[in-house]
Amino acid sequence: MTAVTATTDVARNPYAEPAAVHPVRFLHALNPIAKLAAPLPVMVALLFTRGVAIPLAFVALTLVLLLVGARLSGRVLAILLVGLPVGVLVLGVTFGVWVDPSRIDTASAAASVVLVEVGGWQLTLAAYLVGLATALRIAALLVLSLIAGLTTTGPELVRALVQNLRVPYRLGYTALAALRFVPRFGHELEVIRAAHRVRGTDGGRGPLAAVRRTISYAIPLLASAIRHAERVALAMDARAFGAHPTRTERTISRWRTRDTLFVAAFWITAVAIYVAAFAAGA
Repeated sequence: MTAVTATTDVARNPYAEPAAVHPVRFLHALNPIAKLAAPLPVMVALLFTRGVAIPLAFVALTLVLLLVGARLSGRVLAILLVGLPVGVLVLGVTFGVWVDPSRIDTASAAASVVLVEVGGWQLTLAAYLVGLATALRIAALLVLSLIAGLTTTGPELVRALVQNLRVPYRLGYTALAALRFVPRFGHELEVIRAAHRVRGTDGGRGPLAAVRRTISYAIPLLASAIRHAERVALAMDARAFGAHPTRTERTISRWRTRDTLFVAAFWITAVAIYVAAFAAGA
């Protein structure tokens, strides 16, 4: 019955968007502001955290949340499950090398455990734990930002800010138009590079040639940006954009009960992690 209904809808409206192949995960259905408000206090608190347990707990919690609630590609999964742990371990060693000895508690048992020794230099377990805590804080900030970054698009965020937080729509949609310039500039740059290669004016090889190519690309890119900005301005003016204090929206962004529950559950879990860590002396 579902297949017949979908076929009938497409036949009735050939311009209708096809049904999604993958089911919508719950993070994608949340309001973008909820996905920003939930991790933001935790990200601020992590800046003042010095232990290993708290950022490690948030990294694990966020990874589980993304795996369950977000639609991730194979490449993103590989980065999160393989690249992230390897990067944390390597960064832990890198930061541990530069740890100030005064920050290490020489009375602890970890201070006497030597992991690496080269000549007269030693990397102790205590120094590595200090570096690992820093690496884990960076990883926790990264994965927390991915809650919104992997499940929210630019238009969705702008609509939520304009409709729910009452950000002036002139400001919101102007920023969105500016973001649209970025992929266009990338396309224009590839076209300019191809044109230079076809004409044999790519400037050769070497650092000086790269500088010359960059300068030669700047003027055509600037001219293209001015032309595109002029077309966008004329189109917005023709549609009376900015002439009225408010505007109608084709897509409505609503704050629902599930958004409140998500933010509250995230904050309660974060408080529980901090309380448990402080109670354990971590």
